[in-house]
Amino acid sequence: MSTYKISPDKLNFKTIFDILKQDKKLELSEVSVNLIVKCREYLDNKMASQKTPIYGINTGFGALYNKTIGDEDLGKLQENLVKSHACGVGDEVPADIVRLMLFLKAQSLSYGHSGVQLSTVQRLIDFYNNDVVPIVYQLGSLGASGDLAPLAHMSLPLIGFGEVYVKGKRMKSAEMLKMFGWEPLKLQSKEGLALLNGTQFMSAYGVYSLLKLFRLSELADIIAAISLDAFDGRIEPFMDRLHQIRNHKGQIQTAERFRTILEGSELINRHKEHVQDPYSFRCIPQVHGASKDSINYVASVFSSEINAVTDNPTIFPDEDIIVSGGNFHGQPLALALDNMAIAAAEWGNIAERRTYQLLHGKRGLPPFLVANPGLDSGFMIPQYTAASIVNQNKQLCTPASVDSIESSQGQEDHVSMGANAATKGYRVVENLQRILAIELFNAAQALDFRRPEKSSEFIEGFIAKYREKVAFIENDKVMHDEIEKTIQFLSDVEYELSDALIPGI
Repeated sequence: MSTYKISPDKLNFKTIFDILKQDKKLELSEVSVNLIVKCREYLDNKMASQKTPIYGINTGFGALYNKTIGDEDLGKLQENLVKSHACGVGDEVPADIVRLMLFLKAQSLSYGHSGVQLSTVQRLIDFYNNDVVPIVYQLGSLGASGDLAPLAHMSLPLIGFGEVYVKGKRMKSAEMLKMFGWEPLKLQSKEGLALLNGTQFMSAYGVYSLLKLFRLSELADIIAAISLDAFDGRIEPFMDRLHQIRNHKGQIQTAERFRTILEGSELINRHKEHVQDPYSFRCIPQVHGASKDSINYVASVFSSEINAVTDNPTIFPDEDIIVSGGNFHGQPLALALDNMAIAAAEWGNIAERRTYQLLHGKRGLPPFLVANPGLDSGFMIPQYTAASIVNQNKQLCTPASVDSIESSQGQEDHVSMGANAATKGYRVVENLQRILAIELFNAAQALDFRRPEKSSEFIEGFIAKYREKVAFIENDKVMHDEIEKTIQFLSDVEYELSDALIPGI
């Protein structure tokens, strides 16, 4: 099994995607080991020679920053921090996202500015490599001093508290440690703060959602192209010159994608009686393209964040500086995550409108895409479902980042609410896949009513794969089952498009 070596080299989305898809193990590079050890030795020496208080190392936390802690209690201080901050509630964080949290926390601690022990970073990697997934809860982070509550739950098992899943089996952390022959970690000065301060909850949600959106962006174009051809739409709105004179990258890219997907289609090239298509077809490059541009911006923010040191205080051994700053504040992520949710929701919004247009009984298609409308309701209600999901997405797109609630006796008087932006953004992305599945379900049915005329080679190949999973609907049946199979199809289907057109990677 292949291994990824954590190092100061830039981490990118393609690397993370490969790590997850290929189930690679993690390992610290020699450079990272040396950076971690150097920083810890510097901190130990500093603590031995300096008696003035250093925030979070020999003082209390937050509003208790003015309380000095004796040397004999420094380890207990860090353990108490982890236990007291484990206040998460609500639904559990999905296991895939918790594993990303472990990876991104190890990555952030590896740069040698956090003062942790080498054994602490190694244990995070051991958890990842052995499929030990701490139980973390979705609610509790303000996204300001980092993601305190969720990172506390992630860290509890390091010291023998909390619960975990081991290869899917839930158990107490003490039982897990005994199973692997590991001793609970004895946290040293600064370590609890290094584990809890940071943006790895927001970052893991954001990275997971973006990786999914890169794929859904492609699928949105493919499915919309099927709808366009099935609706007997026009290709002229996708001509390159039209988009060059507006000069938005995503718009130009989307129009090019459609020309590629539809190349050679008999349907798109046949004579049209109508001179215009509705906006949900005619303005696809403008709408899909704007979402792509937004997602690329969001990806650039997260690209910086996953390569960052976000705990506090920050240690600079070479400069002999320990500074209490604000790199844990989630404002950059909060704004980006709200943007991500809106961009994803608009892909779903316009997809539902295309679904609606296909059901009208216009342009030679039967009402509700069924041969015997009346006796059969056909595709009437899948559109209701899509509309319901679109409505929920609109509610979820109310920005979290415009809110701030003072905490810690006014010491933390502005917070990002980026964690809530992350969890609701994740829900929007999951909903987008459902909406696109319903559009494909309708578009494939409509396309089959155009036979014997054919679409492009690419679309015909894509539909052939789809028909292996979901058959043409002759008469009413339980549509839930077909929609669920379509959702799974979008997760599994393999296809080839030009790499130059893949957004965000």
